[in-house]
Amino acid sequence: MTRHHFPDQSQDVISVSSLNRMARDLLEAGIPPVWIGGEISNLTLAASGHAYFSLKDGGAQIRCVMFRHKLSLLPFRPQEGMQVELRGQVTLYEARGEFQINVGEMRAAGLGRLYEAFERLKARLQAEGLFDNARKRELPAHPAAIGIVTSPAAAALRDVVSTLRRRMPGIPLILYPTQVQGEGSARQIADALRLAGERREVDVLIVCRGGGSIEDLWSFNEEIVARAVAASPIPTVSGVGHETDFTICDFVADRRAPTPTAAAELVSPNREHLAIQLEQTKRALERALSRLLTDKTQQLDFLGRRLTHPGARLQVQRERLDALSSALGQRVQAAFEQGRWRLQLAGTRLSRHQPDLDVGKQALRQRQAALLRARDRLLERRAQQLAQLAATLTALNPEAVLARGYAIVQKQDGRAVKNPAELADREKVTLRLAEGSAEARIEHNQGAQGQLPF
Repeated sequence: MTRHHFPDQSQDVISVSSLNRMARDLLEAGIPPVWIGGEISNLTLAASGHAYFSLKDGGAQIRCVMFRHKLSLLPFRPQEGMQVELRGQVTLYEARGEFQINVGEMRAAGLGRLYEAFERLKARLQAEGLFDNARKRELPAHPAAIGIVTSPAAAALRDVVSTLRRRMPGIPLILYPTQVQGEGSARQIADALRLAGERREVDVLIVCRGGGSIEDLWSFNEEIVARAVAASPIPTVSGVGHETDFTICDFVADRRAPTPTAAAELVSPNREHLAIQLEQTKRALERALSRLLTDKTQQLDFLGRRLTHPGARLQVQRERLDALSSALGQRVQAAFEQGRWRLQLAGTRLSRHQPDLDVGKQALRQRQAALLRARDRLLERRAQQLAQLAATLTALNPEAVLARGYAIVQKQDGRAVKNPAELADREKVTLRLAEGSAEARIEHNQGAQGQLPF
């Protein structure tokens, strides 16, 4: 609920728009939608499709508006002076400050309880799944017999029978008579449906009656009828009332037809259409048979031309065998001659390319002598190279230097001394000679010396 802060004497004056808006909010929040009964007065149907009127009784009236999308859902057209019951939102039209009702639903007065009972039963059966398309059955394309559940005196029966006789007069019709209006009619309709299901003498059932008011059609809104239609083992078509009439029976049945005549058309094949289809099928079969005969005749002629006397076929095969035998002999002889020619050619080539053994032996001895001479020259060169390397090694051998009277001065750790600066006074050294070694002590070390004369 929207809360408004109303001005007091110490505050500024509010606008008319603000006041109307507050009044509208209070009305919409404080008065829930309710059913109101009265008489339609001052009805105006605008070009926009909306309806404007007053709802009045003996003591008062109130402005009402019903917008186009709601008005189009009504099963009747509102009329001036009609007694109705409507339900809507009490509000205020701010632009004019008019108290009015935005109408959402409308029904003819006195039918409110019936509509409510209809909607309650419809919602309950729908919740049970009786309206589901999954449970509904296909109608037979070519029924052997058709059952009709209606009153023998009903105009709907005459319409259904005349339509069925026109479309397919050969189909038997079985009437399951029952009242379709008044006290006890719903029970009779349900009993007729059960009887048809027990006797199983028809392939499809039509439940029908002509149009009328909601009270006239009410038998088909009874739960007992809805249960009987749902339990019927025979596919059922509901053709109750006119196109704008809907009953619970319509929702439960396997198919709903807008009129009894339409129900008859749903359950029966059209004789004229079947005759046309039969004629088309006949012509197609005649064309197919003609093509088959033509093809088989041509095939027979072809096979007849290929058919010969067994003796003639044996003579042909004998001649063919002789020809093949002669060809085989010629091919064998030709292959033999070609092989002999190739053998002679190979012999000629072999004799032309046969090696001379004496010449080969002479060439082998010459190559052996040349190989021995090359070996001797190689050994001589290697001996000379070895002598040169030995002389070089001898010249570089330190032992040879020592043999000429030289000595190697070594420190205590074995390192050879190359410079007098490496020696300290009183340092012990080892003198390595050509034949052994001796210990010595350094005295009066004067550092590096010049090159010794030789």
